[in-house]
Amino acid sequence: MRTAVFEIRHGREKNMEHKWKRLLSYYKPYLGLFASDMFFAILGGAVTLAIPLVVRYITYNVIQLPSNEALPIITKLGIAMIVMVAVECFCNFYIGYYGHNMGARIEHDMRAEIFGHYQKLSFAYYDNHQTGQMLSRITADLFDISELLHHGPEDIVISLIKLIGSCVILAQINWQLTLVTYLFIPIIACYALYLNKKMKVAFKENRRRMADINGQIEDSLSGIRVVKSFGNEHIEEKKFHGGNERFVEAKKLSYKFMAMYNSGLGAMTTLVTIVVLLVGTGLITAGLMAIADLVTFLLYINNFTDPIKKLITLTEQFQNGFSGYERFLEVMDIEPDIQDAPDAVGMDTAKGDIAFRNVSFKYEEGQETVLSHIDLNVKAGDYLAIVGASGGGKTTLCSLIPRFYDVDSGEILLDGTDIRKIKLADLRRQIGIVQQDVYLFTENIMENIRYGRPDATDEEVIEAAKLANAHEFISQLPNGYYTDIGQRGVKLSGGQKQRLSIARVFLKNPPILIFDEATSALDNESERIVQQSLEKLAKGRTTFVIAHRLSTIRNAQKILVLTPNGIEEQGTHEELLAKNGVYTRLYENR
Repeated sequence: MRTAVFEIRHGREKNMEHKWKRLLSYYKPYLGLFASDMFFAILGGAVTLAIPLVVRYITYNVIQLPSNEALPIITKLGIAMIVMVAVECFCNFYIGYYGHNMGARIEHDMRAEIFGHYQKLSFAYYDNHQTGQMLSRITADLFDISELLHHGPEDIVISLIKLIGSCVILAQINWQLTLVTYLFIPIIACYALYLNKKMKVAFKENRRRMADINGQIEDSLSGIRVVKSFGNEHIEEKKFHGGNERFVEAKKLSYKFMAMYNSGLGAMTTLVTIVVLLVGTGLITAGLMAIADLVTFLLYINNFTDPIKKLITLTEQFQNGFSGYERFLEVMDIEPDIQDAPDAVGMDTAKGDIAFRNVSFKYEEGQETVLSHIDLNVKAGDYLAIVGASGGGKTTLCSLIPRFYDVDSGEILLDGTDIRKIKLADLRRQIGIVQQDVYLFTENIMENIRYGRPDATDEEVIEAAKLANAHEFISQLPNGYYTDIGQRGVKLSGGQKQRLSIARVFLKNPPILIFDEATSALDNESERIVQQSLEKLAKGRTTFVIAHRLSTIRNAQKILVLTPNGIEEQGTHEELLAKNGVYTRLYENR
């Protein structure tokens, strides 16, 4: 039992050590900037300690001299103190400006790292996480981390210099009074450590609640057209207020601990000054201390209590920053479940032969199997239509080809090679997808089409638009190909957006195509135009068509009828009707 407890504790310590090493590694590209920041922090702290010593020298020695001797010395010391204040001012400016720049650069690096990691995660991750929560980790969490990485080291250095320096100097001025001051240190330390633990838990909960609110806001605003169409603004407000209230409740707890922390330590530091003043007055009365020493002592008490106050702020900042850092690591430690195999091979251009060998798949452990023991051969250039009731696995089957998800058992072959043995970027370069729900970026039309091949020229983009029957309507827009289409292309009709997505695939020019119910949401005229574009695009390519309207796939070389039981039927339109089975019922009920 004792061994198990030791192993758990040792494991936690190793994990914490790993976290700290990883956090400190972000300083590596900026060691020069970090070193200069620390240098000026040390210099500024040293100057702050030196000024009261000059004051003590004046009050202890210079004022005892005749005025004709004292005045030149006071003038020189005054100039020296002004120079010291200027140096301290410059040090504070440097660590304020360049230190913040360093923090911003580290934040930039971490944001790039987590964004790049998000790009590697599979659809399974996005199926289970809200965009708002992911956004919270990229924005609010990283800001707090950068503030910690910037302010943390310099605040610790400055505080330690002031605290240790003032303690040494105070001991030389009057050791009895210094001992009285030291008595407060363990009390302050115990109080701070106790409340630190409480605040850490509270701040982590705040992060979770804030992420929930971000997720709810993102969900509500993304679906604003649905909200307004049903007149359900009050429902969204109610949901938001619920999350907002829960956030406030979490904040209340953290504010309670913060208030106890700040008020308690603030009172203790003030009490130090009062006690020093009372004891020092007693020592002066007893002839054991000079008034000049008490004045100097009181000046240094400020240097003694200031670091404590700064460390109070730092602990709050540490709780915010480190809890944000742990949430950052939660994402970064997720291994992408779909990535290149160690022995993955490249593929420049595929012929387009696709084979499913005993493929089974379910989305998550414990859920029902979506596809079971699928065997299928599709030759290069074949046009395969997939039909079936909703939930039969049509989209899932096609999503396995570009490895949006990986099969649970069996294998999928492209030109005889298991797709898990092909480099992911090369595999997906062979496949073009036209979906029912078209996603267009908040860019102009030219850049949205160019997304199919980022290095394409304007002329190639325009040619792709012509092939997709999109050039005519684009030319009639106010700014042609440079027309702003709004978020997700809201300024365009469904048919226009669909033709842009087809143009994007024309530009990509892949040997394999997947049409996922690409015309199901269009009116008859738009469907006719888009269907022409799709048929033009499909010529000479291996094509998978997930069909909602069976009238659009009557001329397919092969039609696959997919149900939860697997592939029920396959054949041409006429062959399937002759069987008078599942396809016939689907066709008659269309």
